[in-house]
Amino acid sequence: MPTVAVGVEYNGEQFHGSQKQKDLRTVQAVLEKALSTVADESISLTFAGRTDAGVHATNQIASFTTQACRPSSAWVVGTNAHLPQDVSIHSVFEVDSTFDARRSALRRRYLYVFGQCDVVPAFGVSEAHWIKHEMDAEQLNELTSLFLGEQDFSSFCAAHDTSESRFRDVQRFLVHSKGPYTVLDITANAFLLRMVRNIAGCFLAVARGEITKQDVKCVLAAKDRSAAPATAIAAGLYLVHVEYDQLGAENRLRAPQILGTGFDSLLETNQELRVTYQRPNRPSPLRKSM
Repeated sequence: MPTVAVGVEYNGEQFHGSQKQKDLRTVQAVLEKALSTVADESISLTFAGRTDAGVHATNQIASFTTQACRPSSAWVVGTNAHLPQDVSIHSVFEVDSTFDARRSALRRRYLYVFGQCDVVPAFGVSEAHWIKHEMDAEQLNELTSLFLGEQDFSSFCAAHDTSESRFRDVQRFLVHSKGPYTVLDITANAFLLRMVRNIAGCFLAVARGEITKQDVKCVLAAKDRSAAPATAIAAGLYLVHVEYDQLGAENRLRAPQILGTGFDSLLETNQELRVTYQRPNRPSPLRKSM
């Protein structure tokens, strides 16, 4: 049967995460229902990575096998006609039967968006983590090198994560500033459950003067979730890119629209991987991504 891969965008505010759960509204459930209508058969999706309730995606990748033969336009236009307004398909990719959205992924890229304002806005309230405190991107960029390379991220992992290993390989980490927004931009082979939100919570604590760079080093070394600051809220987190060998240039990074025009270009100029040391010759299990 043919294998199809699609690029998906969603606002996670009204979803209980991407993964299908009984009696709950999830991205997988509504997307499988719409795709099954277009395919005229039952469709089962595999996602590149799981996202929690309230977390967004601009370029989540999902794959499925089907006996249906449809042009790309039918998968996009037809499926979107059966989807609610907070989720849509924007791309369809030609892949072979060996492709699996999760297992074939080389790396994932997330953005965590902080918005600075005195009063939480009425519009876009669920699209950023709104704070009154100003954040110094230059100061925060001094922290990013601490997280690079393959290491144990137990201090930034949710207590109920069931991954076999807490090691992950962070290959790129930058902090950007544009207007009222400060954006954490992090790429890794995979992520532990709540890992990015826990790192964002740590950076927020530094920005507020609650902890220092030395404290962050101690948190990493502790390998203990209780040593780290509180988890940042889900609203600021976006899955923006998943890289594969099989997908070409059309699988591009997609920045959240809340950041305005030109932000894609800023991110594309910072594509180089920044690994600080040679990785050990052993695999890191790719279980849960978040």
